[in-house]
Amino acid sequence: MKKVIIVLTGLVITWLLSCAKGKVDYSPDCSGAAKSFSGDVSPVISSYCATSGCHATGSGNGPGALTNYSEIFNARSSIRRQVGNGSMPKNNSLSNSQKDAIMCWIDNGAPHN
Repeated sequence: MKKVIIVLTGLVITWLLSCAKGKVDYSPDCSGAAKSFSGDVSPVISSYCATSGCHATGSGNGPGALTNYSEIFNARSSIRRQVGNGSMPKNNSLSNSQKDAIMCWIDNGAPHN
């Protein structure tokens, strides 16, 4: 019985610690005008991801380079997940409007506009 209590206590502690370290997913506000790749998404990814060196041409980090529409489109699910949970960009943070632009554009089918 004592071993069961110890094991259960350990599981509860592990669960609590993993919750404390986990990030809460951001829920974007997609009301208003649809977001565009060229006007809303590309400038943010270029400034915070590609030019920072993390996802520049030839990068092997995460989904690799994020320097053009095709690369960003192909990595869209990873980008959405990372932006939504706050783990990217690594050395900076995005405003809610920047997160909204990226996530809503992806949720809208990630058009090349």
